[in-house]
Amino acid sequence: MDLLLLLKAAILGLVEGFTEFLPISSTGHLIVVGSLLNFNDERGKLFEIVIQSAAIAAVMWEYREKIFILINGLNTRNDAAQRFILNVFIAFLPLAIIGLLFGKHIKAALFNPITVAVTSIAGAFFILWAEKRKHVVSVETADDLHWKDALKVGFAQALALIPGMSRSGATIIGGLFFGLSRKAATEFTFFLAMPTLIGATIYELYKERALLNSADLDMWVVGAVFSFASAFLCVRWLLRYISSHDFTIFAWYRIAFGLLVLGTYYSGLVEWSIT
Repeated sequence: MDLLLLLKAAILGLVEGFTEFLPISSTGHLIVVGSLLNFNDERGKLFEIVIQSAAIAAVMWEYREKIFILINGLNTRNDAAQRFILNVFIAFLPLAIIGLLFGKHIKAALFNPITVAVTSIAGAFFILWAEKRKHVVSVETADDLHWKDALKVGFAQALALIPGMSRSGATIIGGLFFGLSRKAATEFTFFLAMPTLIGATIYELYKERALLNSADLDMWVVGAVFSFASAFLCVRWLLRYISSHDFTIFAWYRIAFGLLVLGTYYSGLVEWSIT
């Protein structure tokens, strides 16, 4: 048993769990922390898929009652449940289609710490802009979404294909621009994450199936446990936080994070990989 490897797995699990549902980019943080830990090779990328699935399992557990209601609503032909599920599917399509067409090229060109730093800062200014402008709410709850609103949020989510932009950040802030309340934007983001991350996980596991190795099982279990626990705590905290706060703090964090990465790179303190 490699204790150092298990420690890296625990650290990355925590990073994934705490950043997946906050508007600060989990992918960006995993790229940066994986680079620091020298764990960003193909084996490391497969590990990221595993801990991502644990994070989405945490949010599904948090919303298990509503998921059951939605599934039951399909069986009983409940209009509200069918409309909600259809909206999630519509919002899922833009990222799925664009990702299949251009995802490989985006990963090859942009998945590096410097890109993450720049896009982290750029995304911060969108958050500050969204919070500074007058927020006119036309959609109070996630159940009130029209399919056109869902499609708009879906195109916003597609921006998350660029590392550092943040899937949660793109959908939540996009939702604010499109008239969703903070609660509606956040909860719809959580539900949209379910097909998005499950689909990505299945696709990536199939694509990287040659790298599956039972010898890595202990590493996967440790990473998954830490990812699940931290994601569960983070989701609960965020739902409480948005009831009385805006997202400005995350914008300043993104700026500080981006400047730290750029500063250490240009000063030579850290030899970040830019390929």
